[in-house]
Amino acid sequence: MKVSIHAFITHCLSILFLSATSFVYASNTPEGLWKAHDDKGMPTGYIRVKGVDGVYTGVIEKGLETDREDKYCHACKDERKGQKLVGMTMMKNVKANGDAYEGDEILDPFSGNTYRVKLQLKNAGNVMEVRGFIGLSLFGRTQVWQRVE
Repeated sequence: MKVSIHAFITHCLSILFLSATSFVYASNTPEGLWKAHDDKGMPTGYIRVKGVDGVYTGVIEKGLETDREDKYCHACKDERKGQKLVGMTMMKNVKANGDAYEGDEILDPFSGNTYRVKLQLKNAGNVMEVRGFIGLSLFGRTQVWQRVE
C-alpha cells in the first residue's frame, strides 16, 4: 500500500489542527482543574470544574499540603454542614452568559456563606476571575484562580 508524501503530510497537519483546536476550546471554558486563591491572593486549594450540557459545577478536589487536620465544613449552613471539604460541591448551576459564565451558587467553605457567582476567563483561559456576590455583581469580591491542567 503506497501513500504519497503529500497525503501523509496533509493527514499529519489535519491531526495537528484538530488537536490544537481541541486544546484552544478546552482552555476557553471553565472546565478543568484550578488552583483557587482567596481575595488576598493566598492559595486555598484545588477545584475541579466539570461541564455537562453547558452547565458547570465545581467540586473541591484537594486541599493544600499545609491544611490542618480538621478538613470539614463546620461553618456550612446547609446540608454540607460537617461534611468533608474534599469532594464537596462548592459551585453549582453555572452557564455561559455572553463572554462570561454565571451561576446560582458558590460556597465560601471558610465562612459557610453562599453567593451568586460570575466567572471570567483571562489570559487565554489560564486565569479565571471568580466573583461571588449578593444581588448585583457590584456588591461582592473577586478571587483569581490559576488553571493547573
